Amino acid sequence: MEERGVTVDHSTVSRWAIRFLPLLENIFRKKYKRSVGRSWRMDETYIKVKGAWKYLYRAVDKEGNTINFLLTAKRDKAAAMRFFKKAIKSNDMPENVAMDKSGASKAALDQIIKNNDISIVVKIPQQYRGTRPSGSEVNNKTNARIQIFSIS
Repeated sequence: MEERGVTVDHSTVSRWAIRFLPLLENIFRKKYKRSVGRSWRMDETYIKVKGAWKYLYRAVDKEGNTINFLLTAKRDKAAAMRFFKKAIKSNDMPENVAMDKSGASKAALDQIIKNNDISIVVKIPQQYRGTRPSGSEVNNKTNARIQIFSIS
């Protein structure tokens, strides 16, 4: 600015940054956002942050690109709903979601499916389901989808 003969105080530049950077961020996020796959892998883990244990919800696509994450103090349906709403808002609805045996995450995703009247295939790997399906259960259409993940 000084090159053009305009004297500006550093506090003025700071105020401009506070005012205009969020607007620029929104523009660039919409225009240059990378696309993610329609098949998500979702998990949550327990990590220590500044001496306190927190839950980290995370979703990635098939290529390993991070779709979204959420750090929260509780692992419940409300936290899982917040995570899924945030991820869906910025990346659209997934076609498939693979997740572990978390009841809260499954309940939240079931609620989203019910509220939006959509179809999302939820896959829970065999290792998290407790027992392997018998031959008669594999013939069942619901269990056939889960059979994809079974360990032979």
